[in-house]
Amino acid sequence: MKIGSFKIDQQSKVFIIAELSANHNGSLANALETIKAAKRAGADCIKLQTYTADTITIDCKKDDFKIKGTIWEDKYLYDLYKDAYTPWEWHKQLFEAAEKEGLICFSSPFDFSAVDLLEDLNVPAYKIASFEITDIPLIEYIASKGKPIIISTGIATNEDIELALDACRRMGNNEIALLKCTSSYPAPIEEANMIMVKDLAERYGVISGLSDHTMGSTVPIVATCFGAKIIEKHFIIDRSIGGPDASFSMNEQEFSDMVKAVREAEKAIGIVDYTLTEKQQKGRDFCRSLYVVKDIKAGEVITKDNVKSIRPGFGLHPKYYKEILGNTVNKDLEKGDRLYLDCVEIKKNK
Repeated sequence: MKIGSFKIDQQSKVFIIAELSANHNGSLANALETIKAAKRAGADCIKLQTYTADTITIDCKKDDFKIKGTIWEDKYLYDLYKDAYTPWEWHKQLFEAAEKEGLICFSSPFDFSAVDLLEDLNVPAYKIASFEITDIPLIEYIASKGKPIIISTGIATNEDIELALDACRRMGNNEIALLKCTSSYPAPIEEANMIMVKDLAERYGVISGLSDHTMGSTVPIVATCFGAKIIEKHFIIDRSIGGPDASFSMNEQEFSDMVKAVREAEKAIGIVDYTLTEKQQKGRDFCRSLYVVKDIKAGEVITKDNVKSIRPGFGLHPKYYKEILGNTVNKDLEKGDRLYLDCVEIKKNK
């Protein structure tokens, strides 16, 4: 999978996305400054959300449309999205600002008209939000554009994931990534279930990653260790500006710390390799080997009292210890001498 200039595969570094979402709080100046801050914090990408209140729901005050059990308690869907949306007339300027900063920019569309807008902006990829994973017609339309598709699985069953993947592949699009997500805001760390990152990749044969709503960097670090190749976090220049998503978004310093930790985790994971580096080889100087610990005259027998397995590691390998016990030496040896096989007269048929 390639998004813009960034190649994403099992050998690549983690693709780190700063999610702008509603964190402009209605201000274009905030949105533009957030893009600059995301670059400073080490993000590879800034992601938008492309919808209006009218393209994502209807203005209805029936109880079905009232939010319950979240940080947006008792707000109506229409009112929330009216407050949170990113004006469509900003998109071109935001894409240009991201390009100027050297950031990849793409978006989550929430209806066909949003896809059409993003196609006009030559978006390099698409994100399917967790709650849209069941919208198969929308997924088919997005997949038909032939761009990489990243799908969050925050509320998905196995069947939902399979239907979404089938929709993409039915349209001839196999450039798919699945993100483990917990759709709570903020999400409890005990519900992160990061082992799913590895399972998503193995079960469905796709790139996997994390769309994270927990607080802090712990979950992204664990995700990296389980093979995540994409990590998405909500990003805000300063939580004090407020907004619907401010409480569970990272500020610049927090995001920068997370990026640093993820990059260090990548280095720590490394590769499967049993050869030793130069430093590791040097470390073998301190391993065990066979040394003479009491003077031995030529013809005397090697015993547990005069030869031992000790540090350092310049003598004979300890695997020979039982073999040489009871045999004689063929020359005088002093305490502290390395023992070698050519010093030992091995009895035949011992």
